[in-house]
Amino acid sequence: MYKEDLRNMTEENIASNGSLSAFAHTNTMRAILITVYSVAFAGGGIGSTAMSFVLVKMNSLSVTTTAIINLVVVHGLLLLTVPFRLHYYVTKEWIFHMPFCKMVSAMVHIHMYLTFLFYVITLVIRWLIFFQWKDKVEFYRKLHAIAASVTVWVIVIIFMVPLFYIQYGRSGKYDDKACFKFHKELKQDSVKVLNYIIIAAVSLITSVLLGLQIFILVKVSRKLSSSLCSHQEFWAQVKNLIFICVIIICFLPYHFFRAYYIKHVNDNEQLESYNEVFLSLTALSCLDLLFFVLSGSRLFKQKLGMLRSRLSCC
Repeated sequence: MYKEDLRNMTEENIASNGSLSAFAHTNTMRAILITVYSVAFAGGGIGSTAMSFVLVKMNSLSVTTTAIINLVVVHGLLLLTVPFRLHYYVTKEWIFHMPFCKMVSAMVHIHMYLTFLFYVITLVIRWLIFFQWKDKVEFYRKLHAIAASVTVWVIVIIFMVPLFYIQYGRSGKYDDKACFKFHKELKQDSVKVLNYIIIAAVSLITSVLLGLQIFILVKVSRKLSSSLCSHQEFWAQVKNLIFICVIIICFLPYHFFRAYYIKHVNDNEQLESYNEVFLSLTALSCLDLLFFVLSGSRLFKQKLGMLRSRLSCC
């Protein structure tokens, strides 16, 4: 009887230690991940809620408004999955089974690239208006705006979600108690090539966006000169710059590190944790709507104007 109890206790300890060892992150990395996702969850929730009230007053036929509405939706979908990530990082054990792990893991990537897409659409439309190639870019009816949004989401649901869900975790056996550990997929040459193509595309597009925005800001600054902060045109370009800054701060670091990670994935187990940290930074893009709302507030403009006047005096 005693031997049987001892054996059961030993098996339980082994199982417990196995589940803990499957959790690859150190306490420092774990703290960073919890902090980043908590900030994204809180700030993203506030920003999405605030932007929802702002959108009520905006032109519903505008393509820009439609893109921002979709941005609110995609942020909301990511935020719904964040509590499950936080639970995993706090408890060090995944209890929601592997299929749901795949979905939560895929959502971060889907969110990142959809957000990037909506940023590009928004910026291109704003620039078309700025360069006066178009007086306004609008749908003829609300039904057209809804149809455009539905088309995007149907493509995502039909193509992107099944692709992530089916391909994720197909190349090897993964521990059901551990999640977000799909690095074995990177051993496939096709996956490597796809990642490199995405990294190159995102980097190139971001460089073009940044170059154009700098050119526009310089042009606006020369045109408005001293009364810069009092013009709506300037603040419109500041909002554009917010989108590009989010891409540079949140998305590019992950892609740059990803290029290194793909090449050295088998060299150091700690790289997996670094990859997760850089991936977590992409969730901070949920703060964009909060900054977008704040940049349009009168108080923010007044404070920035005061700061600019003080700096000019110095």
